[in-house]
Amino acid sequence: MESSHVKITIVPNGPARVHCKKAEITLPDGSTVTREGDIYLCRCGASRNKPLCDASHKTVDFKG
Repeated sequence: MESSHVKITIVPNGPARVHCKKAEITLPDGSTVTREGDIYLCRCGASRNKPLCDASHKTVDFKG
């Protein structure tokens, strides 16, 4: 995978998996976090670590 190539996979009933070497995420307060490797973004809205997934989708029975 090229360093600039990003692939996003929607996990059934789970998060969005972002396949990349490095990602910079800008949070609502303007701060940024940097993650290396695959990251998982919350789709269910229940994560206590938004925008990252904390597996809360399993406890809220998320379908999507």
